[in-house]
Amino acid sequence: MGKRSKRQPTETPKPEVGSSASKTKSTSVLDLVILVLAGIGILLTAYLSYVAWFESHPAFCSEGSGCDLVQASRWATLLGLPMAFWGLLTYVLLAHLIWRGKKKPGSWTMIVFVVVCGFAISAYLTVVSVIEIEATCPYCLASFGIMTTMMVLTLVRQPPNWTTSLKEGLVIAFLLVGGLHLHFSGVFDAAAGPEDPQLQALAIHLTDKGVKFYGAYWCPRCQQQKAAFEASGERLPYVECSSGGRGSALTKACVAENVKSFPTWIIGKQRMTGLQTPRSLAAATGFDWKE
Repeated sequence: MGKRSKRQPTETPKPEVGSSASKTKSTSVLDLVILVLAGIGILLTAYLSYVAWFESHPAFCSEGSGCDLVQASRWATLLGLPMAFWGLLTYVLLAHLIWRGKKKPGSWTMIVFVVVCGFAISAYLTVVSVIEIEATCPYCLASFGIMTTMMVLTLVRQPPNWTTSLKEGLVIAFLLVGGLHLHFSGVFDAAAGPEDPQLQALAIHLTDKGVKFYGAYWCPRCQQQKAAFEASGERLPYVECSSGGRGSALTKACVAENVKSFPTWIIGKQRMTGLQTPRSLAAATGFDWKE
């Protein structure tokens, strides 16, 4: 009798169920955290948008404070809308994409784009507030922190093709920040362009008449007053009242004129306080203003 060969049964490798389940659970937790952060961002920017539209101060943001300076600066609006509103749209879009990503994983590619661009713009505005405005806003810093955390968690999640999406997102972010910088640098703003002949003539007229415009460099309304004269704002007969920053003593010139609020215009014996239009200043000084 021949020997019967015995074959050992082939063992089929078992899938690592525990590892796969653990990874899925970890991803679900990250998705939930990122979604919650987007929700917090929506609430924060919705509140700031409401405040901006109704021209009131946010809670714990008194007039003349660093928060007020940031909120009243020219960087606080874009295309006529509060910057906070653009942030609101960004958070809403992110929340929608994250929710949609549960059924369509491909949505995470767009999430990487949006969150990287949101981070870049928020970082740019934060740098501007520190360097240019020399003030910070707790609400803005909170939004920057939320967007930064969302970006980090999104990259930690490592969605499909995330490295490619990251590279492309950085290019888009660079272009967006570059465009914003050009806009806020005055390239697309009348204040940085050729002087308006009538505003230029009025600014020179005010100086010739001995008019004085008293203000402080940190005063948002004073900045708005100069902006009302566009590129001729530097020609205004401006007198600085802040001797060393917010809360410091007034300069001698302002003490002598008993200046108590900014801006203050003194035209002969007449005193005008608050933001003035070029037309009202023209009428007060006898300048022939043409509409």
